Amino acid sequence: MNYIYIGKIVNTHGIKGEIRILSDFKYKEKIFKKGYRIYIGKNKEEQIINSYRYHKIFDMITLKGINNINDVLIYKGKNIYINRNELQLSNDEYLNEDLIGLNVIINNKIVGKVTKYLKDKYQDKIVVNKKEKEYLIPNVSGIIKNINLQEGNIEIENIKGLID
Repeated sequence: MNYIYIGKIVNTHGIKGEIRILSDFKYKEKIFKKGYRIYIGKNKEEQIINSYRYHKIFDMITLKGINNINDVLIYKGKNIYINRNELQLSNDEYLNEDLIGLNVIINNKIVGKVTKYLKDKYQDKIVVNKKEKEYLIPNVSGIIKNINLQEGNIEIENIKGLID
């Protein structure tokens, strides 16, 4: 299976087994719903979402068959994953992980390949490898002109100093 990280369980909420999750996953509406399968922790323990709600900055879920705080305390501090193959995205939607390995094109010429995707609190970036040198490219619409997953290309704006 191809596991994708979607967030971290930071605490429980109440006595009925509700779990508090911090997540910046961009397609929350597709995964945080009743009946969706998630995987918890290093061992990827499979669980099914029973309910979902948003509260302050947290995604709150309950798990199928679990309705007691004592049964979910073991998950506190663990990461949550989904199976990439179960996530249904439309043609114009993509995960950040999908960009790794794509060719980077400037002025109809391949200049490098995406090797990593970096996230921080300010701006997401792609790491482009060109002749054993790495460049950080901000993932913003003014710089990224087109992403074509079928052809395996990312077209970026030719900005002086962005890539030598």
